[in-house]
Amino acid sequence: MIEPEDLSEMEQQVMNISHAEVGSVHAELVRMYQADAESVQAEEVELQRSAAGNVKAERIHAVQSAMGHVTAGEVHAQGGATGFAQAEKASVSGYTGAVVAGSVEVNQGTVGLVAGREVHAEGTRTVLLLGRTVNGNVTTLMDTRSALLAGLISGLFAGLMLLLGQILFGRKS
Repeated sequence: MIEPEDLSEMEQQVMNISHAEVGSVHAELVRMYQADAESVQAEEVELQRSAAGNVKAERIHAVQSAMGHVTAGEVHAQGGATGFAQAEKASVSGYTGAVVAGSVEVNQGTVGLVAGREVHAEGTRTVLLLGRTVNGNVTTLMDTRSALLAGLISGLFAGLMLLLGQILFGRKS
């Protein structure tokens, strides 16, 4: 296990990090317990009560952890917070800013944006949900009609502001 000290960049086959703060980690398997890292790149990542800014892996399993930007083949985040997750298969609970995946499963979570071909949700709240197939119990603040209306109003407002700016500050020949 790595002792608590500031470690900048590390690379090995298996990294077990506990109670430490690291910069960048590159390994086949990374296990973190009550630790934080700026960047993690691995085949498989396991986080428990940890934080990572940027995570790239084939498989990620996070429990009560915070992740900023996640790129993975498969991600499973349980009871934590995730900023943005992009994966082929994603399973999240807790708080997530945005998740974009081929198959998305959200259980008892709050998500800003959910986008996927197949979305399975149970006890979930979202702001915007985009999916070809949606199953489960989900409360969405913005449906297709609301999103279209918000886009039209935003576009109209932006156009009026640009027109007003040209009238007030436009160049005169």
